[in-house]
Amino acid sequence: MTTPPLRKDAARNWQRIVDTGRRFVDEGVPVQLNEVARAASVGVATVYRHFPTPEALLETIATPSLAALVAHAEHAAERDDPGDAFAGYLLALLDAQLDDASMQPALAAGSYVLPRTAELRARLDSLSGRLLDRAREAGQVRPEVTRADLLPLMCGVIYAVRVHPGAEARRAVTHRYLDVMLNGLRTP
Repeated sequence: MTTPPLRKDAARNWQRIVDTGRRFVDEGVPVQLNEVARAASVGVATVYRHFPTPEALLETIATPSLAALVAHAEHAAERDDPGDAFAGYLLALLDAQLDDASMQPALAAGSYVLPRTAELRARLDSLSGRLLDRAREAGQVRPEVTRADLLPLMCGVIYAVRVHPGAEARRAVTHRYLDVMLNGLRTP
């Protein structure tokens, strides 16, 4: 079942809310729906009609980046070299979190409000597991490394990188830390 398209004024309000929510996320401001309504110059009821919870708004903001990361993982899964595919995917995962502040909470959430987010996250988990399995089967990753190890390791890299000032310095440090982590994951 498809939903009918929004009226022009409703679509405009939806976009204003999403743009305001995006600005809040990018500035590190908590996404509180009443504050988003005020900053977007729309009624509180309008915000709640489109986004019943702050998580729904945050997931909507993260959806384009999640979809792009899924596409990257699908492409990586088709690469011939399992080790390069796995490393390239992990690098894309880290870069996505550096580029989009909504990604880290979206990836760390234990459950999702929107079906699309749950679908993207399940696809991403499946693909990342497949990439890890291929790299492990090719002998390029230690056999004891599991799918459950990936997210905490990646969160650890991102957390360690956050102490470095400046986006470019963070990106370079992220890539270096990923190399160190991958060296630790490789089969001796």
